[in-house]
Amino acid sequence: MTGTSTVAELVQRQWGDHRVGLRDRSRVLSHHQVAAGAAARAALLVDLLPRGAEPHLGVLLDNTPEFPLWLSAAALAGAAVAGINPTRRGAELARDILHTDCRVLVTERAHLPLLDGLSLPGIRVLVTDTHAYGDLLAPYAAAKPGDAVVGPVGPRSRMLLSFTSGSTGAPKAAICSQGRLAAAGASLVAHFGVREDDVHYICMPMFHGNAVIADWAPALAGGAAVALRDRFSASGFLADVREFGATYFTYVGRAVQYILATPAHDDDRSHRLRLGFGTEAGPVDAARFQERFGVRLVEGYGSSEGGAAIQRTPGTPAGAIGRAAAGDDLAVVDPATGDERPAAVLSPDGRLLNGDAAIGELVNRGPNPFEGYWRHPEADAARRRGGWYWTGDLFFRDAQGYLYFAGRTDDRLRVDSENLAASMIENILARWPAATGAAVYAIPDPVSGDQVMAALALPDDRPFDPAAFADFLAAQPDLGTKMTPRFVRVLPSLPVTATNKVHRVALRREGFRCEDPVWWLPDGEGVHRLLTAEDAADLERRYAEQGRGDLLGR
Repeated sequence: MTGTSTVAELVQRQWGDHRVGLRDRSRVLSHHQVAAGAAARAALLVDLLPRGAEPHLGVLLDNTPEFPLWLSAAALAGAAVAGINPTRRGAELARDILHTDCRVLVTERAHLPLLDGLSLPGIRVLVTDTHAYGDLLAPYAAAKPGDAVVGPVGPRSRMLLSFTSGSTGAPKAAICSQGRLAAAGASLVAHFGVREDDVHYICMPMFHGNAVIADWAPALAGGAAVALRDRFSASGFLADVREFGATYFTYVGRAVQYILATPAHDDDRSHRLRLGFGTEAGPVDAARFQERFGVRLVEGYGSSEGGAAIQRTPGTPAGAIGRAAAGDDLAVVDPATGDERPAAVLSPDGRLLNGDAAIGELVNRGPNPFEGYWRHPEADAARRRGGWYWTGDLFFRDAQGYLYFAGRTDDRLRVDSENLAASMIENILARWPAATGAAVYAIPDPVSGDQVMAALALPDDRPFDPAAFADFLAAQPDLGTKMTPRFVRVLPSLPVTATNKVHRVALRREGFRCEDPVWWLPDGEGVHRLLTAEDAADLERRYAEQGRGDLLGR
């Protein structure tokens, strides 16, 4: 591992290693077989790519063994993989494939209907679970790593084109080179002590950067095995962990909450799993997860863009992510002025007391590894404003320099001239034992600014108790006077994106005009009451009178 500078070198290192390297429920491959399979696919890819074309291939697959095999093949060939999101449809799906200049698209029969009617000129489609695919690969079975390349392979060779969420516009494809991906894998190996007898369980979708950068890459760098779940399943999580002997997994969004919502059993700690690494679990659910399963969750910070890194070190306080990584000059600043925000004031139990002053956007003022977006100079410029890298994420920093995540800049609210972060309110609502999930988002105030709306997941038709909710809110010492939700939408589960992140765009768009019950807190009242059709009509009339009716549903 020392001195390894490319993913291709990590793949080549598997040659001759006959330990189990990759498996799912139906297939087991040794490390050597992975390297051999990657070499065969690399040779096929080189033959299929037209002369002069960008060496890009799209992968439209669930988490089958073919996905990491094609990642490995692309590394050997000096090509780049664009992970294609199977929840995209029609023109949006075609746009993702065409925007990244893919000339080969690898998919499976289950996803072929997504391509019906799409215009994909000049793109060769390979369907992995067919006899034709096996026949196409067969002539390349004797290929060895390094036999077939599209050009020189080095640390700067493009490796990934990872799409952002695209929740507020067309997704951007962040570039990740072989050198950066190999370095990220090696860093996590060192940080978490990845061993060759470890098994990395990949249940997050591999078209997303989390699974590739934080799960597959450290397994490859550390010589560990990879176990795949085709799609995330909360009910199947523990069974998979036991069957595969998994020791490590990654998560994003609501995945941890979904696992916690499954029925508890006396043997929930009977497994080899020792660590989960991800984002957005929250301190309350992380504590619940460790108490129930005996597994520590480490909240990390990173993105496909790679413009800033935070490292968790011994002594990091509960709820904090860590401090700036070596070489990074991270600061929390006012997004409008660039002025640095003051340190957070925390209560003895770690609750933020000056959020309005302390929360700002995280920037990296030093050199950073951001490699840009594919064919999107405007987005590149927005990230690199004034010589800094702007993360688009809200943070606060305590007096000792530890950084705490406070949400996306898109999740800011301005209530009565006070700036709030949605995630801070969510962390408070997560303490309410009746709810299995909470999402907070802004809807426009009838006059100016925003009002706070919350969606609470109450499963099994559990009724919303407004009096109990009012008592709960009153007992929270860090609930600021502007944080109380004006509207509460009650639903069985929170809507999520393909990567298990809460779909706040959909929630904001519907606002209080939705099919689920909505409770609201009229001016001067202390307990929420059910929003009636007459109430909703009266509110809409007030918006129209103030000229803000067009903001509803955005």
